[in-house]
Amino acid sequence: MGQLKRSDVQPHDDYGFFGPGSVVWKVWSYPSAPTVGFQRAVVVEELDPPLVASVHNTQGIYERPRTRYDRTLRYFAMVAFAGTKDVCKAADVLVKVHSKAIGKLPYDEDAQGAGTSTVGTYDANDPASQLWIQLTGWHSILYAYEKYGPGKLTEAEEREYWEACAVAAELQTCSPDDVPRTREGVRAYFEEMRPKLAASPIAKQAMRHLLKTELVLPPMKWWEKLPAYVSARTLRIATLATMPRWMRKMAGLPHSRLLDVLVVPVMRLSFAVVHRSPHLELELISRLSPSTVPVIAPMKLGVPPLNEEVLTPAEARARHGYPRPADAHHDLRARQAARVFDKGEAASEEGLLESQEVLGRLA
Repeated sequence: MGQLKRSDVQPHDDYGFFGPGSVVWKVWSYPSAPTVGFQRAVVVEELDPPLVASVHNTQGIYERPRTRYDRTLRYFAMVAFAGTKDVCKAADVLVKVHSKAIGKLPYDEDAQGAGTSTVGTYDANDPASQLWIQLTGWHSILYAYEKYGPGKLTEAEEREYWEACAVAAELQTCSPDDVPRTREGVRAYFEEMRPKLAASPIAKQAMRHLLKTELVLPPMKWWEKLPAYVSARTLRIATLATMPRWMRKMAGLPHSRLLDVLVVPVMRLSFAVVHRSPHLELELISRLSPSTVPVIAPMKLGVPPLNEEVLTPAEARARHGYPRPADAHHDLRARQAARVFDKGEAASEEGLLESQEVLGRLA
């Protein structure tokens, strides 16, 4: 990507749900977010049996890893930085897309991942699954920022961060009331989830696959391949270093104490250098997720929105005419459930084509 000019950037309609000066913009705009933070989130998520069943059923991460990474990162970036109308539309269409991700669990939910049959089901729109995605994502972004970035937030900033996480949860099918508002509350949530996590064969397969950063990189010239591979492997080590040892052991992932220590100064220096240049940050994003560049470019290059205001999700829904995701498309979800569970057919593709306009291309 050539250097993006400020005059070429399309402004957002408004500042979204957080805006300049917010702790969300501070943490999510650091280069640790779309790299280590995001990779950690999608890897850790796979230990949840309903979620990994959905991922395995669609096969998207295996068949089109680059576009899947691109679309998912774009959505997370939109929640943090895009205008409220675009975010509301994305949240609405995502409910349609997730309506396809339903079925029977292929493995049981015991933490050892024994892989016995079960009659349980999964639904990507289930509030419990959405809460797991929400908290794993926001916690991973913050953890990467603290470990490889400027360090821990102040007490006031941390309170603001988790309040913001609850605001963002209104764009999912989960309830913001279920989002912890403190670090201790977040720890308690993950401790409660720990017995429910399972390193099943499909979870281990997905986690190993998602740690291969090189799979989401664009085609490149021969002389670019070696440095790109080294960078991808370093990022993998950095992501592994953020994961608890019990989790890595459960999933059969490497856990070298020496590499855990050595990678920290490397990543801190690398991210600090990149963060000094907005254009360098945009170049990094363009390699990983091209469709995310228009989302974050206005913030990085100081392009103000058409309306310099920050809205709440309730205000945005009222203004733009969207229901809460938890209340959206119940007819479609019921039709999909009838196809899958009553008729034994595959779910329809409804919502997928529509999502390309909002989340980026499918292939």
